[in-house]
Amino acid sequence: MADYKFVTYESVDDGRIVRIMLNRLKTRNAQNRGMLVELDEAFLRAEADDQVRVVILGGVGPLFSSGHDMGSEEAIAERTAGPGQHPTMLINGGTRLSAENRMLQEWHYFFQNTLRWRNLRKITIAQVQGTTYAAGLMLVWACDLIVAADDAKFADVVGARLGMCGVEYFGHPWEFGPRRAKELLLTGDSIDVQEAFELGMVSKIFPRAELEDQTLAYARRIAKLPTMAALLIKESVNQTVDNMGFYNALQATFTLHQLNHAHWAEIHDDGYQGARPEDGVPDWRSAPRVVVRDPGVADPHLVASS
Repeated sequence: MADYKFVTYESVDDGRIVRIMLNRLKTRNAQNRGMLVELDEAFLRAEADDQVRVVILGGVGPLFSSGHDMGSEEAIAERTAGPGQHPTMLINGGTRLSAENRMLQEWHYFFQNTLRWRNLRKITIAQVQGTTYAAGLMLVWACDLIVAADDAKFADVVGARLGMCGVEYFGHPWEFGPRRAKELLLTGDSIDVQEAFELGMVSKIFPRAELEDQTLAYARRIAKLPTMAALLIKESVNQTVDNMGFYNALQATFTLHQLNHAHWAEIHDDGYQGARPEDGVPDWRSAPRVVVRDPGVADPHLVASS
């Protein structure tokens, strides 16, 4: 096991498989800057190692990732000048002002890193349990394959709770389909693992108690393939999707995401870059629970409260 603070790195089968685990149990694996930087280091370490054929990405605890870290003491310290400030807050646009600061920082640490992981020169498998929220989707969508526990759900609540048009790596229409993407973003509802499987987003569904072992067995099966074949299969599919517009769409929607932030920052006297209750959204800290979409019910919250 490597010496990371926010992730773990484990070699399996004489280094043919690497398992990287998000390791912030108390925050449900919320993504602070330190975790994202370490995750990038871990992915690049696996990429550089010619013994590695498959990388598994998972998360400790009851769920894979609760998304961006919005307010833990650790995350606040990382963003604030002082001894706890993360060094990346002072580079890559960190010393610039206003929208330029935000755009450059998010481009480097939310957008380009996810795109880099999507294009990793190894096959990657996301191992998912519980509800994966918002920025957690970016991590699973960056992987070549997604396997999930039978309790898995997927939701992007940033539209319903923060007035935002999705996360920085906007894979929603490609993963959910265009109308389902609109519905899930407008309502904040989740989809369950069975629907995710039917949409083609999830490849395998395993009982929760068997998730780790079954994911490893799946990785071992894929690791048997010649590395050149695996790489070119991945590249063939990725290049096809890019030629269908995926890469250009990501670039365009990232700029829309920045416009969305700038809108709220301009409205609020303190520069807060998301919507607040006075803007028409519930407080994200006390918002109604996320519910699984029901094709026969207009508002599941009303059904639950009746």
